[in-house]
This record gives sequence, C-alpha cells and structure tokens, in this order.
Amino acid sequence: MILRALLLALSTRPRIGEWMNRLPVTRGFVRRFVAGTAADDALAVIADLNARGLQGAVTYLGENVRTPAEAEHATEVYVQLLDEIKRRNLLALPSLKLTHLGLDLGEPVGRANLTRVLERGRATGTRVWIDMESSAYTERTLALYARLRPTYANCACVVQAYLRRTPADVERLVELGATVRLCKGAYREPREIAYPDKRDVDQAYARLIDRLLAPDALGRGVYPGFATHDERLIARVRDRAAERRIAADRFEIQMLYGIRPDLGAALRAQGLAVRVLVPFGEDWYGYFMRRLAERPANLLFLLRNLGRG
Repeated sequence: MILRALLLALSTRPRIGEWMNRLPVTRGFVRRFVAGTAADDALAVIADLNARGLQGAVTYLGENVRTPAEAEHATEVYVQLLDEIKRRNLLALPSLKLTHLGLDLGEPVGRANLTRVLERGRATGTRVWIDMESSAYTERTLALYARLRPTYANCACVVQAYLRRTPADVERLVELGATVRLCKGAYREPREIAYPDKRDVDQAYARLIDRLLAPDALGRGVYPGFATHDERLIARVRDRAAERRIAADRFEIQMLYGIRPDLGAALRAQGLAVRVLVPFGEDWYGYFMRRLAERPANLLFLLRNLGRG
C-alpha cells in the first residue's frame, strides 16, 4: 500500500522520466508496456493481436496539455488513427483522455476536439472510448459523455471501481444505455473519495460487475468492458454471464499491453471477447508509473535489471 502510494506520487514528477529515458535498460523495460513512440508501432502490435484473435484499443499517451496547439495536435493524431484503423482493416478503436484534447483549456475546447474525433469515428464506423482520469475530472467527463451520447452512439466512457461515487454514476449510465469500461482506478486519491484498501476496491468491482450484467442494464443496451487482470473478477464476469445466459458478444474483457498476455490468450480460447489497450508516444512516464503502482512486482524486476546495468 505504501509502495503504491509512493509510485503514484512519483508519477506526477516528469523530471524522473527524463532521467529514466537516458538509461537503455529503462527504455527497454518501458517497451514491455508501451508499443513505441509512433502510431505505426502501436498499429503493428494491434495487427499482430488481431491475427491471434484479440481486439485492440490504441491510445496516444499524453494528458493535461497547456496550449490549444497541443490539443489540436492530439486531436489530429486521433483522427489519423481512425483513418489508419479503417485503411488497415484492424479490429481496433481509439481510447483517449479529455485533458489531452484540451479540457483544462475550457469545456468548449475539449468538447469541440472530442466532437471532431467522434465525427470521424462515426464516419469510419469506429467506437471512440473516453478514458477516465483523476477524480477532479470525473463529473466533467461523465457530463460531457451524457451530453454527446444521444448524438454519437459510437461514444464510450469509463468508470472506476475505487471511487465511492461510482455506483450512482453507473445508474446514470444504465439509463443512457451506455458503452462503459469498468476499471479499478489508478490515480492517487484521498480516502474520502476513493477506497484505499484493495479488498474494498475488489468488492466494489464485483458488485459493479453484477450491476452492469443485470438484465435491465443489458436490456437498455448497456455494453460493458471489464478492464482487469484479476482472475477472480474475470471468473465472476464469466460466471454471471453463464448464469444469466448472456451471449459472449454482449461484453468484453479488456487488458493492458504487456500485462498477462498468457491470460488474454487463454480467455480468448475460452470464447470470450478480449481487447488489449496498446499505448504509444513520447509522454510515457505517467502511464508507466501507474502501471508499476498496479503491479509492484514490475518495479522489483526493473530494479534488478538496473543493478545489472
């Protein structure tokens, strides 16, 4: 718990990333979780995933941009990704952060850039997934999603099981018939906002599995993606789907590139739809540190290799 908190605190210190980027062993380790710096790197990984029966999601790493030009650049990258996904006939979709599209510059900026991406997604027949960031953005993100969902059926969102508010948010999303990813949450949050203990987070996640797979939710058109590498929670998804006779194409399991590829392959072999999130870009540090916080064993592996270097 202390190590996780430390890693999350360090994730906000980009100068450490600049130092790490100068070490060959660190760059090699980062490539376990980040496809590369260019879009082609990620799309090549996704083509390989598709060949093995797995779907893909691609994210251009970045968040909290400070200028309209940076937001416009990120938006253009996602528009081009949508074109390339269609041109290459990939089973993939983009997954983006609103602060990367300029939400911190004002809601109109973020909305305009997101709308541009959604328009291209609709034109290419591709879903666009809006990631969730820290709790400072939860309400704004869900409000924007609710505003745009009636116009853009290809718009999807994310909720985080560790937030105490999430059950109420899920009820709102059920009413909308939302396409929604359920993840545990990977940001440092105060205990009055988020459950601090893993056991509580896991229990909250399990309850939300049951809600998102409830007959009334599916009847309203809810399509859930369960983002977890926790085999017990995945078993709960599988068991609930079997008990309720839910077809395999009514939900999916989502995993992160570089984490438990063996599990993803096994789940696909069992007939489940599995999607792997593949990130790329230069701004990898915050994402990478949050992955270490989720699996501290990865940090031990990195430190051992640094020692050898």
